[in-house]
Amino acid sequence: MNPSLLPSLAWFAHIARHRSFTRAAEEMGVSRAALSQNLKALEHQLGVKLLYRTTRDMSLTEAGQRLFDTLHPTLDKIEQVVQNLGDIAGEPSGLIRINTSRLAAKALIEPHLAEFWQRYPKIKLELTIDDALSNIIANGHDIGIRLGHSLAEHVVAVPISPEVSMVVVGAPAYFELHGIPQTPAELNQHNCINYRFPGSGAIREWDFNEPGKKGRHFTQSVSGSLTTNNAQSMTQATLQGAGLSQHLDIAIQKYLADGRLVRILCDWTYRHAGFYLYTPSREYMPSKIRALLDFLIEKRDGISLV
Repeated sequence: MNPSLLPSLAWFAHIARHRSFTRAAEEMGVSRAALSQNLKALEHQLGVKLLYRTTRDMSLTEAGQRLFDTLHPTLDKIEQVVQNLGDIAGEPSGLIRINTSRLAAKALIEPHLAEFWQRYPKIKLELTIDDALSNIIANGHDIGIRLGHSLAEHVVAVPISPEVSMVVVGAPAYFELHGIPQTPAELNQHNCINYRFPGSGAIREWDFNEPGKKGRHFTQSVSGSLTTNNAQSMTQATLQGAGLSQHLDIAIQKYLADGRLVRILCDWTYRHAGFYLYTPSREYMPSKIRALLDFLIEKRDGISLV
């Protein structure tokens, strides 16, 4: 292989991963024009077209996709090895691209950003908020954060929160007017706030476990005057006494603690694995990733759910 091709192949991989000349240029610290000229030279050397470009859009050709599929994992592994060599002599540094759900970002990352950067001032974070389960390799992220039950078996995952519960809550004012349901079946007599999944458009059924050590898990449809695809809107409506809602307990801790929301149907609570940080592989884990993981595990041990 002609060694002179290597820099151009690396530049092409950056462009293909971002599907954007502008973002690739910003990450690499070069001009957009330099990237474009380099790509043209690479296409000329290889004798194939790698990208389709218009003023607004960009996509890979068949040849470009084949080349990127080969280059991407190889270059990632080289980057990890080089990073680890540099870590031997210095403190953790560099950019970590994190794909995380909105709730995980709000509950587990955002409250601790200042403290994290006090410890690791040379680490930069890029947060991509995505409530769908993401293929972090294909999307160019270093790590992902999701609930444990949603993860694929092949990923390396470490818990960064305690076990979580699906809890039914309401405002004290609502219960004063409408009473408190004693079983999930009685929810059909109450105004319940529905959540619609942004991706699929399906309405989420509420999760319960039958009382007892071996209680069966089951789901139940509810109805009411409000349906939303935004968890924050659902919380605000509940705080106003507009109806009952079901949330992950970690999302509404402060409202349970200060009494603005009251938890009901406690004997029927459904519990499951909490949030996990996941990566494609534990091999060659850079010190910057290890630093973030250890930091989040430390914070996990301090989380006390009501």
